[in-house]
Amino acid sequence: MKRVLVLILVPFLLFSAWFVPSVQPVKAEKEEHAWQDEIIYFIMIDRFNNGDISNDYEVNRDDPKAYHGGDFRGIIQKLDYIKDMGFTALWLTPIFQNEEKGYHGYWTEDFYNVEEHFGTLDEFKELVKEAHSKDIKVIVDLVVNHTGYQHPWLKEEDKADWFNPEQNIRDWNNQEQVENGWIYGLPDLNQNNPEVRNYLIEMAKWWIEETNIDGYRLDTVKHVPKDFWEEFASEVKSVKGDFFLIGEVWDDNPEYVASYQETGIDSLVDFPMYNELTRIFSAADQPLSRLDTIFYHNQNFYDNPYVLGTFLDNHDVERFTRAAINKNQYPPTRLKLALTYMYSAPGIPIIYYGTEIALDGGEDPDNRRNMNFRADKDLIEYITKLAELRKSMPSLTRGTYEMVYDNGAMAVIKRQYEEETTFIAINNSSETKVAQLDEDLVGESMELRGTLADELVRNVDGNYTIGLDRESAEIYTVKEDSGVNVSFVSAMVLIYGGFVAFIVAAIIRRKKMSKNKE
Repeated sequence: MKRVLVLILVPFLLFSAWFVPSVQPVKAEKEEHAWQDEIIYFIMIDRFNNGDISNDYEVNRDDPKAYHGGDFRGIIQKLDYIKDMGFTALWLTPIFQNEEKGYHGYWTEDFYNVEEHFGTLDEFKELVKEAHSKDIKVIVDLVVNHTGYQHPWLKEEDKADWFNPEQNIRDWNNQEQVENGWIYGLPDLNQNNPEVRNYLIEMAKWWIEETNIDGYRLDTVKHVPKDFWEEFASEVKSVKGDFFLIGEVWDDNPEYVASYQETGIDSLVDFPMYNELTRIFSAADQPLSRLDTIFYHNQNFYDNPYVLGTFLDNHDVERFTRAAINKNQYPPTRLKLALTYMYSAPGIPIIYYGTEIALDGGEDPDNRRNMNFRADKDLIEYITKLAELRKSMPSLTRGTYEMVYDNGAMAVIKRQYEEETTFIAINNSSETKVAQLDEDLVGESMELRGTLADELVRNVDGNYTIGLDRESAEIYTVKEDSGVNVSFVSAMVLIYGGFVAFIVAAIIRRKKMSKNKE
């Protein structure tokens, strides 16, 4: 009887596995890989991972403004960790030799040397090579606006005109002051001096030729004249045609930020979007309407808003986790909603190291705490899933964008690319919410299949009703309604019918055997 039972259960399990409806996203034909398809992981080298203690010179992990030991070797050791989360590019803080306590990399002492705390030039080349072998691109932070406080050039008489006169920026609406003033007392380089201009451009080209890096994140862009950036962009791209330039224009005015795209810089970090993402998702019950507004501003101001860098936190601002804590919120829940939007909306997601574990941190330098690789993996798994969806669904990187439902803290966004249609539903409310989509938006005989929680929504009386628990989100693909799976149901009827018949026969047989014994 046991043998017969096994024979019945095996086909039952096989049929069950075979006929379970798929919840995989529709895969449209994807164009050639472009930067808008990347997902960037941003690392402050000194605070990420200490892979080589031999370069721990004057390291003091108890001092938030001292070196803590992170290095190139530590990043190499964690490349699989980064790749497994779905990241396709690294952005590293500056690698150049810095003066004392320049752990962050922004106080350059020598533009042609590697910071000894981080390792050697050969180790950095190894890092780039290993990253490339895993299909991960490498972007290096580059500072050409200023030097460190004690740069040797300051003592050289023939280089006195390499710096702008020492003066603070008094009027931040005065572009001349913004470009020539000293920020935080750092010596401001004079890019209008042909010697300085040539030095900085040749230096930038040398690092590309020497290390084969893939891009620069350009620091303090608005503090450098636009005509310098025009020549800079042209020259570095002459070395490597697909070299990527993403600039930091720290300003709340999207039109002002967008004005720098005319310089040849490929992408800009979207600070206006950052402000809204933080405000909306750091607490429940905030409406999502402003995100829609920001995107349409970007469409008007930018030639290609799909390559803008979107982020929740970085090394210059308070951690998103701290913003949520200050509002008595649970950071992982808040992060999941914000990340869902970032990964499914236009733009290149930039994730600051530690965001994947809800690392806390206030103002600089508290927002630069050491990475913890023993933290809870729940957020890591969620980010990994989002990355898988983003990579397999072109509509999330190239599709049209339309907020088709917006009611309080519940919104639904429609994205469409060629034959693929996606709906992103986000309930930022502290209550369960329901959104109804008319069949004109979805199609008459279609179904919405959830990719995060396997939800299934069908057309009922001309409407598709999406219900989401409080503070949750779902990404739906649109497919033809599968209806009742006749083959599956028939197979189940046959299997269950056979099983019942077997049991009945066994009982009858046992009764007969018992009767014969009597």
